[in-house]
Amino acid sequence: MWKLIGYARVSTRQQSTDRQEIDILAAGVRRDDLYVDHGVSGARASRPQFDRAITAIEPGDTLVITTLDRLGRSTQNMLAFADDLHDRGASLRVLNLGGGDVDTSTPMGAMVFTIMAALAQMEHEIKRERLIDSINKRRAAGQSLGGRPQSVTNSQVRNAIRLVESGEPVVQVARDLGMSRATYYRRAQELHARASHRPTQSTGPS
Repeated sequence: MWKLIGYARVSTRQQSTDRQEIDILAAGVRRDDLYVDHGVSGARASRPQFDRAITAIEPGDTLVITTLDRLGRSTQNMLAFADDLHDRGASLRVLNLGGGDVDTSTPMGAMVFTIMAALAQMEHEIKRERLIDSINKRRAAGQSLGGRPQSVTNSQVRNAIRLVESGEPVVQVARDLGMSRATYYRRAQELHARASHRPTQSTGPS
C-alpha cells in the first residue's frame, strides 16, 4: 500500500524543525515515516536522513516537504529530483508552494512545481546580488571617507545567514562582510538567540 514519507531540514543546529514537523504530521505523515536532518545545508550532496527517506520511497509513495527550499537551491537539481521520483512511480508534495499545496502527481501540480522551482532560484540569486552590492557600497564608502568602514547591520548578517544556509562557504561570506569567521558565527548566534527569546505579543485585555 502506498504511503506518505515526510522530510524536514534545517541548516544550522540553532534552528528548529518543530514547525515543519507539525505541518508534515498534520498532512497525514506517520511519525515513523518522518525523516529530519539538523544542521545540514541544502547544497550538500549527502544529507543522511534525506538519503534514508529516498531509500524508503516505493512506487505509489509521496514525499512530503513543507517548502521547496528543503530540497536545495538549484532549479536543475530540484527538477531532476522530481523527474527521478516520477520515474520511480512516486511523487512529491510541497505543502506551501505558491501559496498552496502542490502535488507533482497531477499535471497542474507538475507545472506549478516547475515554475516555482525557477522562481525560488531566481529569488536566491537576487538576494545574493543585493548582499554583495550592499557590501561593495559599504566598503567604497569606508575607503572614500578614509576611516573605518561602517559596522555590519543585522539585516546584512541575516542575508549572510541565508547565503550560508544555501551552501555558500562561511569563510567567503564572512570575508565579504569584512569580518572574521568567528565574528560571523557570534553575530549569527546573537540573532538566533534574540529571535528565540522574542516575547509573544498578548492579544488579551491589558
